[in-house]
Amino acid sequence: MNLKDKVAIVTGGNSGIGMAIVLELARQGASIVIDYVAHPEATDALEKQLAAMSDRVIGVKADVSQIAELQDLVAAAVNKFGRVDIMVNNAGVETRTSILDTTEAQYEKVLSINLKSAFFGTQLAAQQMIKQGSGGRIINITSVHEDWPMPGNTAYCLSKGGMRMLTRTAGVELAPHNILVAGVGPGAVATPINLGTMNDPKLLNKLDNAIPLGRMAKPGEIASVVAFLAGDGASYITATTIFVDGGIMQSSPGL
Repeated sequence: MNLKDKVAIVTGGNSGIGMAIVLELARQGASIVIDYVAHPEATDALEKQLAAMSDRVIGVKADVSQIAELQDLVAAAVNKFGRVDIMVNNAGVETRTSILDTTEAQYEKVLSINLKSAFFGTQLAAQQMIKQGSGGRIINITSVHEDWPMPGNTAYCLSKGGMRMLTRTAGVELAPHNILVAGVGPGAVATPINLGTMNDPKLLNKLDNAIPLGRMAKPGEIASVVAFLAGDGASYITATTIFVDGGIMQSSPGL
């Protein structure tokens, strides 16, 4: 796989799955725009980690729930590298609240960061790709919960379900422009968002036992699928989601 001469934007790219995606795309040769909204020191550390390719990596602070800041993010990529070939809509949050106790503020935060940012990130990236005339790849980091209910995390599931249909509909609409849109749906991943479970042996054991492969994914295992979708080997994949879940969606306690 070789992404040399490709330019990628990764939202929420300075931690967790986003950081792993940045590292993998850079390793494959892409130039990277790392979007972040908090912890600039993490972005600085990541840029230092990529110091050998510092001419191909920049960090841009942008709140992707705001369209104007998304526009600035895309503009920064074009100003620095001249184009956008790969857009990874990765930024996401959750509240772990149910339909009965989710507040309006919590709902708006989750839907804005998770779904609104992916919608307009797709729109703005696609508009730039169409100007360039050479197609592109848009990759939405969704979740098994785009399809699989998670009681007690309703707004998050709703946002990921919306990303599912964004991926499918935009994939159909943008196909004539050779812009491929695909989702990556992780299951349980060993990232900071899951530290509560990872630090509780009983909860971790319960989770591991529910996963046919018997363990959480490593962030790099999600990133490798993103890199595949960004490359030539995925030239006929669009308007669908690849689940990277260790089989958890198919697990059953038996009857």
